[in-house]
Amino acid sequence: MKEKNHNETAAENPVRRGNPAAFGKFCLLGFFSLASAILCAVVLRPLTTSVRASSNSRASPGAAFAPTVPNTRPAPAPAPRGMVWIPGGEFSMGAADPPDMDMVGMRATTDSRPIHRVYVDGFFMDKTDVTNAQFAEFVKATGYVTIAEKTPTQAEFPGAPPENLVAGGVVFSPPDHEVPLNDHFQWWSYVKGANWRNPSGPTSSIKGKEVYPVVQVAYADAQAYARWAHKRLPTEAEWEFAARGGLAGKPYVWGEKFKLDGKWMANTFQGHFPDQDSGADGFIGISPVGKFRPNGYGLYDMAGNVWQWTSDWYRPDYYAQLAKIGGVARNPKGPETPFDPSEPNDKKKVHRGGSFLCTDQYCSRYMVGTRGKGEVSTGTNHLGFRCVSNNSAKLRARNTD
Repeated sequence: MKEKNHNETAAENPVRRGNPAAFGKFCLLGFFSLASAILCAVVLRPLTTSVRASSNSRASPGAAFAPTVPNTRPAPAPAPRGMVWIPGGEFSMGAADPPDMDMVGMRATTDSRPIHRVYVDGFFMDKTDVTNAQFAEFVKATGYVTIAEKTPTQAEFPGAPPENLVAGGVVFSPPDHEVPLNDHFQWWSYVKGANWRNPSGPTSSIKGKEVYPVVQVAYADAQAYARWAHKRLPTEAEWEFAARGGLAGKPYVWGEKFKLDGKWMANTFQGHFPDQDSGADGFIGISPVGKFRPNGYGLYDMAGNVWQWTSDWYRPDYYAQLAKIGGVARNPKGPETPFDPSEPNDKKKVHRGGSFLCTDQYCSRYMVGTRGKGEVSTGTNHLGFRCVSNNSAKLRARNTD
């Protein structure tokens, strides 16, 4: 059984774009003072919250999960280009125990309990994450500028030295040697000039990577694209129903075992985290979309590669709130307000799916029911999104423009 570092939450939310009080963003720029270093250490402390669902911290999939009951109504229209019909229906939402009951996997499920019944209406969903080519089309058509491309202001960060107010993004920067896993600054950096066009910084490029998922997008950036495309971001419940592909209570999008017939099923981290990604699954770092087998609904990359934004605010106790109400939650849209006890002043949305950095050594949130979270103004080079829609008429009209 692998022991896990208690700072595992940094894997999905390494640091936000900035906290005006703590200058978290500027710590990553290397402009350290004693005060700011201490403040960063406090604000980015490990998650130690006791989730109200902790009494359900171990779940028996056979007892806790009931069968998925998909709607039988056909799609209202042919699927728009690049999308598939998700029938919706009733299902058990939440995380199953990891197959080997390892400590990393078990801790990944703490805010994904108790398992509860949910109903969602049918909808269309993008087959893949939004790609660089698709996002470039949006930017060309609208002139949109992402948050990472905008220079932070004194109004956002009062008291910050002007030289520290630089546009950029959070980037996975693996060390060249083994490091302790209790300090995520060892492998996360704030990089000046990192944005969707230059995901790892000014010397990087998306040239030749048109079919890779777009990254370095904050929540508002994903929303802006979705509106332009006459789509929206999925709710957390819609995302999980779609990811399960009709299966019930399985730990992975594809079923019970992490590998099927000896084959890797998602782009995750192999080797020694964080310094040596062996690329055993065929990729070191991010991969093009659609390189692994789709799930039962024809969706690609619903585990691994890049995290995906959902429209729900994040609260670790939200599932407990739904379970307390009882019955079947119909088309839940998340809590009315966000709250992360580890960073109570930050507004966070739910991330789903895990990324190319997920590993059983540190963060195994490639498991289908598990949840991530992220501050809404922060993008990283392992976070993207995909869209959904209930309005096939508008989508068809746009596709014929």
